[in-house]
This record gives sequence, structure tokens and C-alpha cells, in this order.
Amino acid sequence: MERAIKLIKNRSDIGAGTRGSDMGIDAIEIAAINQNSGYFNRFPFEDVKTHNESIYDKNNNNFAKRIEHVVEQCTRVSYAVKHNIEANYFPIVLSGDHSSALGTISGIKAVYPRKTLGVVWIDAHADLHSPYTSPSGNIHGMPLSAALADDNLDCQVNEITPETKKHWEDMKNIGCPGAKIDPGNLVYFGVRDTEEAEDKQIEKLKIRNYMVAEVRYRGLQTCVDEALAKLSNCDMIYISFDVDSMDCDMISYGTGTPVPKGFDQFEVIEIINQIVKSKKVVCLEVVEVNPLLDTKGNKMAETAFEVLEQVTETIDLWIA
Repeated sequence: MERAIKLIKNRSDIGAGTRGSDMGIDAIEIAAINQNSGYFNRFPFEDVKTHNESIYDKNNNNFAKRIEHVVEQCTRVSYAVKHNIEANYFPIVLSGDHSSALGTISGIKAVYPRKTLGVVWIDAHADLHSPYTSPSGNIHGMPLSAALADDNLDCQVNEITPETKKHWEDMKNIGCPGAKIDPGNLVYFGVRDTEEAEDKQIEKLKIRNYMVAEVRYRGLQTCVDEALAKLSNCDMIYISFDVDSMDCDMISYGTGTPVPKGFDQFEVIEIINQIVKSKKVVCLEVVEVNPLLDTKGNKMAETAFEVLEQVTETIDLWIA
């Protein structure tokens, strides 16, 4: 039986610092409707139950806000990804905030605990904080730290409570115990807005970051080929696309943490397509569209849908 695409819709924004990314999936669907596209009728889908009402709860974990509910949500996403891969689907995960990526990665590893997973992270941010280092406490800045199971204690500035520590340990062990990825198997594209703790972690762990200027100067194909060579020992690859990797001045401010001087949508499409053609990709995720912050109507969702529609065509061709 050939693999088929399945859409997993995770309308959760509890890991973000700004509300509204829970509406991102609906905004993307509206963009498809306005373009007379039948995209969302082409594929089966699954809605992941959310806990967005937890934003009204009193926050007891200042350095990891709503962490107990983020653990719960990532566990749900992990299960959804796991059972769909086991059912021979290729999951395209559409999520609100980027904390979901920890659930997605954990779900992949739960299916393939002995296989090596590579991660291509297309984002303006490194998302390498932990509760011990985070200046904001927003967990959408922590998924890779959890996936790496590395707290970066060398840069610790926060004293966390035993309750927060317990939830953080639970987070690192979703799907299967311990680290899900090796830092040598993580590649960034477009990361350009980091804090000192993350910069030190990137340097210590020797994580490769293809910045926008380098991709344009050396050539996109050259950089992607290098990235794939770096991940050549990986049995499978997960691609995570945060829309803030795109230039907010050129595209839209319709995302929680917009950053200028990013990629345009055509560069993102080409990066993803070239990686998909490696035949190692097992899952794609699109995150952080926030229509409440969009000053250009529904521009960010429209652009995200443009990326989604075009890369899905490539996935369709290469997943058989």
C-alpha cells in the first residue's frame, strides 16, 4: 500500500506569548477557499483536542508558562503523529504555536525509536531555551531543548520550582524516554533572532545555521545539498516550517514574533522541495500563523497556504 497524506490540525496556542495562533489553521483554510482551491477536501484530516481554555488559569510556572497543559498537548500531538505514521500516512501537521514540534518529533520517534531522526528547522528563532534560561517563559521557545534533552544549565538564570522541573522532565520524555535527536542532526535555515543563552548553545553543540544572507550568497541548492550531506547518516527527516522564517516586511506581520530580513515564500518552497526529494522526509509541520496580528488582511495565511499547496505537490510525488 502506498503512503497517503493526512492533515493533522492542532489548533493550540498555549505555548505562545501572544494569543491568536490557534486561529491560524482556519485562516489558512479561508485562504484556500478564497483561492477556489480544493486542497482541504483532497486529504483526510484529524483534529487534535486542545486545552486553549487553560490561558485563563492562574499561572504557577513563570519560567515555563502553562507547562502542565503544554505537556498534555504535546502528548496528544505525539499520539496523533504516531498512530497516523503507523497507519502508513504521511502527516502534514498544521499547528498554532511551535511548542507542538516537540510532540511531533516525539511521535515520530515513538514509531521509530531505533532510527536516527534528522530535523530541518526553518525559523527565525532557535527555540533552544529551557525553563532554566528562558527570559519569557513561553514554551514555543523551548521545543528543541526538550527534544535534545539538554537544559543548557551553563547559562542558567532562572530558579524553577519542583513542580515546573517535574513537568519539564515529563516533557523531555514524551513518546519515548530521553533525547529524540542528536545536535549533529539538527540544521537551521533562517535563524536570526536569538538570545545569548541560545547563541552559546548553538556554538557548544555545533548546530549548523544557514542564514538568509548565506543562502542567497552561496546559492540555495548548494546550502541544501550541504545540509542533506550533514544529515546523510539520518534514516528519516522531519521539516518544521515556522512562518516567521519569512521576511515580515516583505510578507506580513501575521505571526507571534515577526522578524525582518527573512526568506521569501519562493525560497522556503524550494528549500522544502529539495529536502523532500531526498525521500527521507516522514513529516512536515507548518506553525505560527496568527491572523489577529496581520495588518494586511489575511496575507500571512495566504502566503503559508501558497507554500503548503506547492510543497504538498512535491510530497505527493516523492512519498510513494
